[in-house]
Amino acid sequence: MSKTAFIFPGQGAQYVGMGKDLYETFETAKQIIDQADHILGNGLKGVMFEGPEEKLTQTSYCQPAILSVSYAAMTVYLQKYPQSAPSFVAGLSLGEYSALAASGALEFSDTIRLVERRGAFMNEAAQLKKGAMAAVIGMEPQAIKTVCDGCGAEVANFNAPDQTVITGEAEKVAAASAKLTEAGAKRVIPLSVSGAFHSSLMQPAADRFQSVLAETHFKTAKVPLVSNVDASPCTDPQQMRIKLEKQIVSSVQWIKTIEFMAGQGVTKFIEIGPGKVLKGLIRKINKDLEVINIEKAEDLLK
Repeated sequence: MSKTAFIFPGQGAQYVGMGKDLYETFETAKQIIDQADHILGNGLKGVMFEGPEEKLTQTSYCQPAILSVSYAAMTVYLQKYPQSAPSFVAGLSLGEYSALAASGALEFSDTIRLVERRGAFMNEAAQLKKGAMAAVIGMEPQAIKTVCDGCGAEVANFNAPDQTVITGEAEKVAAASAKLTEAGAKRVIPLSVSGAFHSSLMQPAADRFQSVLAETHFKTAKVPLVSNVDASPCTDPQQMRIKLEKQIVSSVQWIKTIEFMAGQGVTKFIEIGPGKVLKGLIRKINKDLEVINIEKAEDLLK
């Protein structure tokens, strides 16, 4: 029998108006988004629904917004189709937090608080040393890693066989970008980010986050979470804490994550939350896998 996995998008999937139709159509979604808005107390809901876009792109808004919409859509989906519980959950970078809440390891309220703290610590770490990130298109991931190692840059995301994100100190990323272009990368696109996420420059954030994770109540997950850090399943609370701390400074192993789940018999992936980024990545990893998107009210009214 084929298995299903729920997957959740990361930062960059946000857009003004996200979640508004869910909020207006489903009481459950309204309660979840109102809860997030109340916990943060920063006018999240208004920024999500009305913008402005430059405010929504700020980490302190976009991360909880993506988490809230993803969790709201998933909760409504499972209410409508209770037999559709997944065999695994996973998320890309920030999306791992939506997956954590989906796994049953964390309450939604605690997840929102963790995301808020993580974002704040990462922003503070980004001020300490000028970092940069760039997307590398059309080059084999291992070849990219070799060039990065030689320049002192790091790999942030192994997203797909032809899409890798590099990270690190700004001048080292620039040097790696030039070498990768010379070595035959189709495109190297600088990303407009405030820091070198998923790099060793984020170690101060990881150190501070450790104590927040220690104080947060995790339960044994009902559904295994396939971790960004090592693409292996996890249900144990202490292991989850360790992996979430590491995730801040480690490469996101998205190719291996999808390959692991496919190897366990998952043939259908349900991408829950804003955008269709993960669907595009999965097509490049394994075109035989089915991906459906649950994002808007209409997806839940079929």
